[in-house]
Amino acid sequence: MKTILFQGDSITDCGRSYEDNEYLGIGYPHLTAAELGFENPGSYRFYNRGISGNRIVDVYARIKADIINLKPDIMSILIGVNDVWHELSSQNGVDAEKYFKIYSMLIEEVKAVLPDVKIMIMEPYVLKGRATCENWDYFKTEVSKRAEKAKEIAEKYGLKFVPLQDVFDGASRLAPPEYWSADGVHPTKFGHELIKREWIKAFRAL
Repeated sequence: MKTILFQGDSITDCGRSYEDNEYLGIGYPHLTAAELGFENPGSYRFYNRGISGNRIVDVYARIKADIINLKPDIMSILIGVNDVWHELSSQNGVDAEKYFKIYSMLIEEVKAVLPDVKIMIMEPYVLKGRATCENWDYFKTEVSKRAEKAKEIAEKYGLKFVPLQDVFDGASRLAPPEYWSADGVHPTKFGHELIKREWIKAFRAL
């Protein structure tokens, strides 16, 4: 049985249980597990360790308990928007260079202990919405910087990169941004389905 770990912030957390590993929340981890588990009964064990509000430094701080100790065979990481958002809300953001530095440390330490783990780096994204409109230029510029750094991480370590910004932008030409994201950051059920499809596509290409 292979272990799949979803790691990230509230977009990944999405109401998951902190006591019951079986309850993955109502977001893309749940949708992904449903599809893979249906196709391959009993082949996978799933963990959701997303935590609402997390930045890259917070994920790094729990690297042992929530990554290494779980011994994943496949892990995806979606992190970056709070590194921007927290600077606006509490002057506690993580700048792009530090984001890259801490992300690099995280990947190197995980790979040192789990050399065979397959890691998918998911691109942080942002849309126009009630949480982002007032500071849209800042959000767009700074999240783009984190997205560039996430892609650099994937290239640096030969990992699978999962693009999301262009996918959400494309979807927003079919239906307004609020159809895909409730506030510009957190996906609706349709946004989670979009992320799930990109996750599955990347997973099949591993």
